[in-house]
Amino acid sequence: MELQKAQEKVDKWIKEHGVRYFNELTNMAQLTEEVGEVARIIARRYGEQSEKESDKNKDLGEELADVLFVTLCLANQTGVDLQTAFDKKLDLKTKRDHDRHHNNEKLK
Repeated sequence: MELQKAQEKVDKWIKEHGVRYFNELTNMAQLTEEVGEVARIIARRYGEQSEKESDKNKDLGEELADVLFVTLCLANQTGVDLQTAFDKKLDLKTKRDHDRHHNNEKLK
């Protein structure tokens, strides 16, 4: 799904089920909370921390989707076209980082 379609889908969902968008500061706090949940899973499942029994059933995909949902909400309510922004960023990273990563000894 293109990001523009995802933004439209989230906007439709908000209007049909969510009453209205939370304000930008509330959504920023929610985004921080969701990123923290992703970090907790990664740290325990792939890092050096041990995973608590209560964390073993946490779904990383679901948590990443929460991050994406709130990001799409923030983009919608602030007028950001994420498809354009993403394409621009990918182009910039492609031009800037192509040789940098190929020449990075740490990645070999």
